[in-house]
Amino acid sequence: MHLSLEKVITQIDKDVFLKRLRTIYALMDLKYNEAAAYYGFNCTGCEDNCCLTRFYHHTVLEYLYLLEGFHNLDPEEQTEIKDRALKVKRKSIEADKKGKPVRRMCPLNSDGKCILYSSRPMICRLHGLPHELHKPGMDVTHGPGCKAFSKYCSKKDYYKFDRTPFYMEMASLEKDLKLAAGITMKVKMTVADMVLYSGSKFHGSRFKVN
Repeated sequence: MHLSLEKVITQIDKDVFLKRLRTIYALMDLKYNEAAAYYGFNCTGCEDNCCLTRFYHHTVLEYLYLLEGFHNLDPEEQTEIKDRALKVKRKSIEADKKGKPVRRMCPLNSDGKCILYSSRPMICRLHGLPHELHKPGMDVTHGPGCKAFSKYCSKKDYYKFDRTPFYMEMASLEKDLKLAAGITMKVKMTVADMVLYSGSKFHGSRFKVN
């Protein structure tokens, strides 16, 4: 049986879950901004622009939240974004076949700014600053900042930026959403995938479009 992911979600009140997601995102933004202010870090675009990075997103929540913003755009702008997303997808496939790194501008980036900034996924909100993760039964792991951060802000002492609570809250909310909707599939999508596969069909237990 082939179903649309969005059609499956209509079986539940998704707004309840997206409202909870907004609260999590707001706290992410608050903590990120506190850390960025400490370092004096201001992301204004650079050669290592994170919008050129192929990030994968792994929750139905992020997919639905981004599409909510996307569907509020003018139809003409939606078409333009889908055209860019298709080009990104094609170029990424070509690069993968040749074994080359993928560096393509996110289809939501227009003149250096994100068209759906308030709807952007979690990693887009957290990327750039040094951080730590506390995994059960394991040593604390630390991640570096981006190249721009390392160039301009790395001399300052580390400011504790723990991503763990955000990951845990996202995982818990995603579990609740999937349980309510009867979803067992796993998700692995880029932003270009999210735009292109809006309303697409999936079959079985895995929704993977990379």
